[in-house]
Formats: sequence, C-alpha cells, structure tokens
Amino acid sequence: MRLTTRGRYAVTAMLDLALQPLDQTITLAEIAARQTISVAYLEQLFSKLKRHQLVASVRGANGGYHLARAANSITVLEIIEAVNETVDATRCDHQGNCQNGAMCLTHDLWHNLSNHIASYLESITLEDLVERDNVQTVALRQSSADDLASQIVNQKSVTGTF
Repeated sequence: MRLTTRGRYAVTAMLDLALQPLDQTITLAEIAARQTISVAYLEQLFSKLKRHQLVASVRGANGGYHLARAANSITVLEIIEAVNETVDATRCDHQGNCQNGAMCLTHDLWHNLSNHIASYLESITLEDLVERDNVQTVALRQSSADDLASQIVNQKSVTGTF
C-alpha cells in the first residue's frame, strides 16, 4: 500500500478548508498558494470531493468552497476513498487470489495491516487534525506568509511596480 499524491493532497486541501472560518468560502487558488498544490490538480480533487458531498461550492464574486459537513463528521478515510485511493496493502484487493488464483503466504498479514490502517484513518476526523498543535503552528506560519504576500502585491499595485 502506498498513499499517492492524490490522497495526500486531498487530505491537505480538506484540512486547509477546515482551518478557515466557517462563514467563508475559500477559492482553490487560495488553497493552492498556501499548500503549493496546482489549481488544476485541486480542481480534479475537488470535483471528486464534491461528488462525495464532502465539500460544497458557491458561485459568484465571493464564491469558493467550504466543507459540506462539520469537520468532526468527516474522516480521513472518507477523504482518501473519495479521490479513489485505497489503503489496501494486499496485491489481490482482499480477494485472496494473488498466487495463481489462490491465497499467498502473507495474505493475512497484509489484509490485517490494511484493516488496521483503515480503522486508524476512520478514527481521525478533520476536527481532530485541526486541534493538533503542530497543525495550528503550520497554519499560523502559512497565514503569516499569505498575509505578507498580499501586502507585497498590494504595495506593488499602489506603486505601479511589478
């Protein structure tokens, strides 16, 4: 089992949304800037997240995305599965047929590992992650960097230098 970039980025983007004020919509460009993920990639992920009703979108001038449900009701496993990722460590998708149609020697080991990983990720909600000290520290750093970048852009637009 290897969690790909798709799963990691989906969890990161969802956590970014969960860290924002509840009454705000957040654009993919804002998430992209904070998390250094391309907007095009986020568009693909958010299409799947929206289809699984994990995010909702708002159109218009103040448009963007917000969580479709409370952060305490969205698990990391839901996010990973919504973007078509798996936490299956077996080669046979739990079928027990990876060795010429029969179970291999280590099937139960990998099957049990997959179940433990799934249980662990299902036990963690976005709210759990938001409450972690290290997440708060990183979010504060990203927010400060975001504010600094906005100030620089605003200053350049006022002075006319780009």
